[in-house]
Amino acid sequence: MTSAIVMAAGKGTRMHSRHGKTMHKLLDRPMIEHICDTLEKLEVENKVFVIGFDGDSIKNYLGERCQYALQEPQYGTAHAVMQATQLKEETGKTLIINGDCPLISTDTYKALLDKASEYPLVVLSTVPADPASYGRIIRNADGEFEAIVEKKDCTEEQLKIREINAGIYCADNELLWKYLPEVKNDNAQKEYYVTDLVEIFRRHGHKVAALVGDSEELQGINSHAELAHAAKWLQRKINYGWMDKGVSIVDPENTWIGPDVQIGQDTMIYPNVRLEGKTVIGTDNIIEEGSYFNNAVIGNNNQIICCRITDSQVDDDNKIGPNAHLRNGCHIGSNCRIGNYVEMKNTVFSDGSKCAHLTYVGDATVGKKCNFGCGVVTVNYDGKHKFHTTIGDNCFIGSNVNIIAPVTIQDNSVLAAGSTITKDVLEGDMAIGRVRQENKPGYGLKYLKTEK
Repeated sequence: MTSAIVMAAGKGTRMHSRHGKTMHKLLDRPMIEHICDTLEKLEVENKVFVIGFDGDSIKNYLGERCQYALQEPQYGTAHAVMQATQLKEETGKTLIINGDCPLISTDTYKALLDKASEYPLVVLSTVPADPASYGRIIRNADGEFEAIVEKKDCTEEQLKIREINAGIYCADNELLWKYLPEVKNDNAQKEYYVTDLVEIFRRHGHKVAALVGDSEELQGINSHAELAHAAKWLQRKINYGWMDKGVSIVDPENTWIGPDVQIGQDTMIYPNVRLEGKTVIGTDNIIEEGSYFNNAVIGNNNQIICCRITDSQVDDDNKIGPNAHLRNGCHIGSNCRIGNYVEMKNTVFSDGSKCAHLTYVGDATVGKKCNFGCGVVTVNYDGKHKFHTTIGDNCFIGSNVNIIAPVTIQDNSVLAAGSTITKDVLEGDMAIGRVRQENKPGYGLKYLKTEK
């Protein structure tokens, strides 16, 4: 049985924010979700998030994916662990994790758990460029871990040590709860610290180990500057990982890809592209500057130019953009053309259809090989309810046509430019719905000469 206690109760004073520190976003999701995702990939059975400041936001966000314990007030890291009483009777190993360390990979946690199969308590350590004010890892002449000494208590010689405590632990759960009552708060801050468990475990004859991890991966986030630094590190890791798999990223420093995005080989991504959520992109696509995808499913061999695509699917061999917007469950077929300043919402747009510019298609089903002129609007909303438009195959929709839903346009129909369509159109018919034009002789010249 593997359990985890995630300490996420602190305010994060240096964030200078009304929101809890761990709810600040790293790439496309809060820090706390990165940790939850990683623990789920590890198949951790019991996940307890210890919450305090802005705790309701964490509960509302993660929902039933984990359990919760309240630390209020907050009296240190060991005090946080003590609140996770759901785990008191569990057996196996328990990870103790800082909620502001979202970059730690499953591989690092697996290594920590493997080490914990030999030792009842393992401390994750690292060797940063600047140990700063962190507690130092003290090892004996044989390299075995002996203690954590806080900077204020270090000798001059100990201050030269660069290996520090990363604040992540793995403990035998039964021993953890056996010895937690021995942690005291007899310090200047009157707080209970997890670091004291090292001495307590050793005093009771248990071996304790320290496992060295990557300093960038183990970085804690305490400010917006550190959040930006962490995001940049994760951005590079993700981007170079995709390039190693055959994706061409023209400018990896200015391309942002979320951790759950999937991309096929020989897809080319230009600068200033952002891909988020559960986006899946196939092979041989060209994604040009300024595009944003969130939960988009893109097939193969598409060219997408400066577009926003959310919660929608695009099949194969399409050309979309520039500046098209597909949202709320659109499904674009294959061999389609969607041009500049076209917005589609909750629309099926079938194979071979074209919509070149300045058009809104909402709550609609469009058949194959249809052609939309400029300025077409499916008028789907009457102020209270949304209505559906159905357009068959091989239809031509002239420029500046308003289609007042609900209405059905059957196959091989033509809607004349400038028409307002309020009734169904039968197969093969042409619909014209215009006010009759009247020319007033001489009125144009008279109007132009009238003084303002």
